[in-house]
Amino acid sequence: MVSSLLDLAPVVPVVVIEDAADAVPLARALVAGGLPAVEVTLRTPAAPAAIRAIAAEVPDAVVGAGTVITPEQVRESVAAGARFLVSPGWTDVLLEAMRASGVPFLPGVSTTSEVVALLERGVREMKFFPAQAAGGTAYLRSLAGPLPQARFCPTGGIGPGDAPGYLALPNVGCVGGSWMLPADAVAARDWGRVEALAREAAGLRSV
Repeated sequence: MVSSLLDLAPVVPVVVIEDAADAVPLARALVAGGLPAVEVTLRTPAAPAAIRAIAAEVPDAVVGAGTVITPEQVRESVAAGARFLVSPGWTDVLLEAMRASGVPFLPGVSTTSEVVALLERGVREMKFFPAQAAGGTAYLRSLAGPLPQARFCPTGGIGPGDAPGYLALPNVGCVGGSWMLPADAVAARDWGRVEALAREAAGLRSV
């Protein structure tokens, strides 16, 4: 069981898989590069099969489901082998389903009121999304004073140049991003390049 997704690695790869056959070699490349948490977004029809394949064939990966927005997706993802769940936002219905799933989850927030509402419900670890568009490091820095008990995984528009600034914040445990999975490398199945970019991401630290 994952205790805290925020402490597994400085970066959580956000993965969009078009072909389920790519799932296992892609996950192996990320893990070999030092990024064990793999968030497979439910944006393509191949996602459930990809989660199932990674869970079965890449034991060192901690595979999860992203873009989870319905209780049905929660159930299907966990049944496929997802070990964590990430949502772009939350409702009480979705939150109840994620809590009942028995796996760690990061509900998405972009406002102070959403953060307070989650704290009120006993949730302290959240996804901040869309990070860059919603105020970036300045916004999260402003939240650290009044709401120090909340910890975040900012995701959305973050690249290797931005990540260290986020990681330097006291209320950020990790960041989510997809820059280690450039479309041309994935299309070419250049897993060596993906592994090299993953290794660079795994080495990122706060500035």
